[in-house]
Amino acid sequence: MKQLYIAEKPSVAQEFAKALHENFSRKDGYLESEGSVVTWCVGHLVTMSYPEVYDPALKQWKAETLPFLPKDWKYEVIGNVKKQFDTVKELLNRSDVDRIYVCTDSGREGEYIYRLVDRMAKVPDTKDKRRVWIDSQTEEEILRGIREAKPLSEYNNLSDAAYLRAKEDYLMGINFSRVLTIKYGATVQGYLNAQKRGAISVGRVMTCVLGMVVRREREIRSFVKTPFYRIVGTFGPDDAVIEGEWRAVEGTKYFESPLLYKENGFKKREDAERCIEEIRGFGDTALIDSLEKKTEKKNPPLLFNLAELQNECARRFKISPDQTLNIVQELYEKKLVTYPRTDARVLSTAVAKEITKNLGGLAKNPDYLQYVKDVQGFGLYEKIAKTKYTDDKKITDHYAIIPTGQGLEALPALSATAKGVYDRIVRRFLAIFYPPAEYKKIAMVLKTGTEKFFSNLKILSEPGYLALYGGQDTDDTPKKAKKAEGRETSEDGSQKEGEDAAPEEAKEEILDASMFEKINALKKGMELPVRSTEIKEGETKPPKRYNSGSLILAMENAGQLIEDEELRAQIKGSGIGTSATRAEILNKLVKIGYLNLNKKTQIVTPMRVGEMVYEIVGASIRSLLNAELTASWEKGLTGVAEGTISEKEYLDKLEGFVARQTNGVKERDYRQYLIGQFRTFEQYYK
Repeated sequence: MKQLYIAEKPSVAQEFAKALHENFSRKDGYLESEGSVVTWCVGHLVTMSYPEVYDPALKQWKAETLPFLPKDWKYEVIGNVKKQFDTVKELLNRSDVDRIYVCTDSGREGEYIYRLVDRMAKVPDTKDKRRVWIDSQTEEEILRGIREAKPLSEYNNLSDAAYLRAKEDYLMGINFSRVLTIKYGATVQGYLNAQKRGAISVGRVMTCVLGMVVRREREIRSFVKTPFYRIVGTFGPDDAVIEGEWRAVEGTKYFESPLLYKENGFKKREDAERCIEEIRGFGDTALIDSLEKKTEKKNPPLLFNLAELQNECARRFKISPDQTLNIVQELYEKKLVTYPRTDARVLSTAVAKEITKNLGGLAKNPDYLQYVKDVQGFGLYEKIAKTKYTDDKKITDHYAIIPTGQGLEALPALSATAKGVYDRIVRRFLAIFYPPAEYKKIAMVLKTGTEKFFSNLKILSEPGYLALYGGQDTDDTPKKAKKAEGRETSEDGSQKEGEDAAPEEAKEEILDASMFEKINALKKGMELPVRSTEIKEGETKPPKRYNSGSLILAMENAGQLIEDEELRAQIKGSGIGTSATRAEILNKLVKIGYLNLNKKTQIVTPMRVGEMVYEIVGASIRSLLNAELTASWEKGLTGVAEGTISEKEYLDKLEGFVARQTNGVKERDYRQYLIGQFRTFEQYYK
């Protein structure tokens, strides 16, 4: 009797065959040895049937046929891969195959790919089916996965969730796209003077993402700049000049004055000028009113998950999330890194215990040898399992993306960008075994008369993990790049205020060693000469547009955009879409002309049709635009996968939602309202 291994792709099947070390001969669509057969899908071999397969009359889009809610779901073999399906079907049902190892990608989508094939091929349950779950394609990991393979039935809940995700996307896509097109397609066509009727494409995740981008664009359009005027002073002798920022703190003349724009700037220049005259009237020296010295540590960041890596690559290499995924998938298939489609940013306890294997492998690469020696000298790797970088509770299917330490022979043939992506993964990995970076900081308050200037100074005293990045004092982003980026975007895709928006905290000035030592010698109570006081004009800036990477991060952290605290806590970690699908969703929105992605800058903006669809959905099925709905459905799928929600319970709620929303669109008419709305943003697409 033989064992059959079925992988998701031919390249993965090859790795399994190599790992088995059997004398395989190549056949048409599979490999066979005396004891084993290895075959593959080519991605999806089976798909859901369109409505017209259920009833030919459904090929025409008519309101009376909606909502379409099939009771017995139909599936079919995809035409261009039928030959491979027939091969796989025959192998699965061969009488001499008594055990099947399911080796599709370890995740919900990989599970779905195999289950559809199993169902369509009618593989008897009498066969011993086992699930191989691996985190990399190294020989060692493949053999471990085979050795520890569990019965396929243990993944039935995951399979249920996979089927429901597909049904959800199908029901929402088919019903909502059809009913909105029937109702408003002609309106779009007429407004655009288009030759053919405008099909309106909507979906559970893609429409929510469209909403995020359009809302951000509208925030930018409606933003009104506010000028403000800060006062900056310079103090000290020629060889130790200190810059301080004036602030109207308690005890000073302008504390809580209506003339202020925040506490460190005025709304009008003339008020700032008056304040400067008053300060100059206090004399030409300033007293060191307080001086605080401290050491601060900055720990290495958590490891990369796919969203973090996509954001990093969009920013650093100006490549799209889809390109990043393709590159890291290539690195995975060449055994260089672990499984890429992961949401986790930590290691598992099991991996942490054997991390010396990864480090030892990296030491064979001259580019990283010295860093690995440093890591071995620090000894922190021995305790990594007890740190924040290891947490089994924060791992669902896979741990973070890390280098395997293997596959190094494939590196020379990689593209320059792929090498760059690999290097980012390696350095982020090595960083967690380095000590924190340490800064010496001086916080100083200088007083002249009744007014106070604040100065925060620091120096990198111990580079720690920043040695991996040339000792740069940022999140490994060069200073010039930071400045060019302007206002920063937080992890959830929302805005952080930049310097020009007058933050209430005085900015930190980074000094060189000699300057720092001179300033470090100063004492409280000393007087320093006032060299100058001047006005620095600024203005508030609008929110920053998403780039492809920050949009992916915003999708992952969509729960943070939800105001309802209880719901936000409920869906924490779910986000919208999955690590495997987010890049694909963005791609689709660009392809159908709803969003524009600037290839050079990776900036994402809405297209005119996209904004029209946003208005149509907003008037008809508003919840589709909101993170609450999309993320709560995703949370429900997680519940199904975990066994806390039944398949029937989920499907009943889904069908009820689709039916209510579809019927609601049929009953209401917003055509005149929408034409008025279209006109409000026409000017932006001239």
